[in-house]
Amino acid sequence: MPVSASASVVAPAILALSLLAAVPAHAAMDLPMPAQLSGATATDKTALAARRYAAFWQSGDPALARLALADDFIDRSLPAGRPQGLAGPLQASQVFHAAVPDLKVAIEEMLVAGDRVSLRLHFTGRFTGVFPTPQGELRGQGQAIDFHAFDLYRVNGQGRISDNWHLEDNLTLLRQLGVLAP
Repeated sequence: MPVSASASVVAPAILALSLLAAVPAHAAMDLPMPAQLSGATATDKTALAARRYAAFWQSGDPALARLALADDFIDRSLPAGRPQGLAGPLQASQVFHAAVPDLKVAIEEMLVAGDRVSLRLHFTGRFTGVFPTPQGELRGQGQAIDFHAFDLYRVNGQGRISDNWHLEDNLTLLRQLGVLAP
């Protein structure tokens, strides 16, 4: 059965459009759901920004950070040595994922109030990679990583995080990595 000229043009166009439509769906497919959520629905733009950012920390995918963070993003709790803006989380994620490739991030609690989102996050995984220290690289031996963090975000009108205040239990993390003695 011969294929018409219009069918040979239409079929590739439909395929191309379906592939383009699938890209945003892929980016939103594996967003962590909060175990407890107050003040909004999980699809509210402020909650979505926070879920995208948690998915970025879990996956290390820079595309998720770019979706979650505003162009003028400011880290209000900037650790020493970390660049300000989008570059900071991208750098930190690379280092963390090099040390803990199977990193999981659970949103244990999310509270949305206006343009603010507060989260209680739970990070878990195995230290099987390499972690840089001032004394040199530390190689993981499969140690369990299990610590919490608290974040407060300001989300702009476009549904992107413009400001982040955060506090991680770095003492527990550094002990689990073997950087500090238990």
